[in-house]
Amino acid sequence: MIKKLKIGVIGCSQIAENSVIPAIKKSEFSELRHIGSRSNQKGEKFAKKFYCKNFGDYNDVLDDEETDLVYISLPVSLHEKWAIKAMKSGKHVLCEKSSTISFESAKKMIKNAKENNVRLMEGLMFKFHPSHSKIIELVNNKKIGKAFSFYGRYGFPPISKKNIRYNKKLGGGILNDAACYPISASRLIFQNDPKSVYCSFNMEPKTMIDEQVSLNLEYENNQSAQIVCGYNLLYQNFYSIWGEKGSIKLERAYNIPPKMKPVLTLETNKGGNKQKLQSANHFVLMIDKFCNQINKNEKRINFEKDLIIQAKILEAARISAKKNRIINLSEIL
Repeated sequence: MIKKLKIGVIGCSQIAENSVIPAIKKSEFSELRHIGSRSNQKGEKFAKKFYCKNFGDYNDVLDDEETDLVYISLPVSLHEKWAIKAMKSGKHVLCEKSSTISFESAKKMIKNAKENNVRLMEGLMFKFHPSHSKIIELVNNKKIGKAFSFYGRYGFPPISKKNIRYNKKLGGGILNDAACYPISASRLIFQNDPKSVYCSFNMEPKTMIDEQVSLNLEYENNQSAQIVCGYNLLYQNFYSIWGEKGSIKLERAYNIPPKMKPVLTLETNKGGNKQKLQSANHFVLMIDKFCNQINKNEKRINFEKDLIIQAKILEAARISAKKNRIINLSEIL
């Protein structure tokens, strides 16, 4: 008998509407229990759209004793407050990326998860797409020899300066919004965490958010990751791994529509080939995985450790950009 977890949603964002709530509805391990919005009108609209009988403000979601898990889809600067309130009310938390605006904030969230004996996961859904497992398999089987370099791009055409991504107080900026994806992808592929970070920002002069970012992450074993992300650019969404004997490139790496079969290109000294990989809904797979972890149906994955390390890398990037020097992760305490 499958135990379905009842999920409450805090924040009626675009990603909640277009991707995560439909995934909650589609997953066999979850059901939509409650919609929370700061606007009663928007909450009611979402509730009607997704056939959810319970809606109200954020606190109404937390006060609902039948809610097991809360999905937080708010601006980054609000994640800590509402994640901690949710955990103190005994709810597990799935928090939109990036989890926080600072390493200190992330530490507070982790502390509260432990104190309240609940699980906490950052919603980097792309990691659950099977295309990355295929690439890890190729790397582990030495199809390109020793992997030397990861290169990732994620960039977007111009968006309105009124968008929350350009609001500094709400945690806007490309580092929190998009660079988190290739950073996480490099960790996934190298199956390790970087030793140091060098980061530079191009700041948007009116809003003073990081509009473009360049990062260099140094790993053990002479491995490194180069990452470039930004707004106001030609759309880019890929990563590649370069090795002694070849290279692998994955198109549409970070946000893959459910019906899309991502294209993998493998090039070696013997030639190259392209193949279309399996399509999948990585949002559904993320919900499935988190629910199964909460229900202890499989070996425990330390999502909390992954969140804190990711937050530490982003913190090192911010400090590096400010001080214009390489920051070792060991400096971030």
